[in-house]
Amino acid sequence: MFAWPVRVYYEDTDNGGVVYYANYLKFMERARTEWLRSLGVEQDELREHDGVIFAVRSVTVDYLQPARFNDVLWVTAAIEEQGRASLVFTQYVVRVAGDRRHGAAGRLAQEDYERLIGDKAAMLCTGQAKIACLDSNTLRPCPIPSHLFAELSRGG
Repeated sequence: MFAWPVRVYYEDTDNGGVVYYANYLKFMERARTEWLRSLGVEQDELREHDGVIFAVRSVTVDYLQPARFNDVLWVTAAIEEQGRASLVFTQYVVRVAGDRRHGAAGRLAQEDYERLIGDKAAMLCTGQAKIACLDSNTLRPCPIPSHLFAELSRGG
């Protein structure tokens, strides 16, 4: 389980100061990218060295309440399912009261993760993203590189 902090900037909002719905997808993408970085994996290096890219196959999002200008959010990323050529992430966007932090960004212990997502009053958005591993030349599904697959299997 992983969490990444996001502050809502004016550019993320509409003229009423409410986060535009599509920006939650950007926040979730950033959390998944930073999760990979926490494992020592850069996506451009995966493309160059392993010939693979990750692409969103499908996404579902439930918007529960709005984030607003200047809110501090935590965006989580946790693997729900791992296939040979795909990953399914469950993700949450949670508002943090004021500038209070739930801890450092990065991997979370189970109890910290549960505490973060357990605050239903602070929960803004939930989502699930199905990610496919693709050959970067053909854009056809291919296996996740063995070194990354092994890391993920260990709970990466």
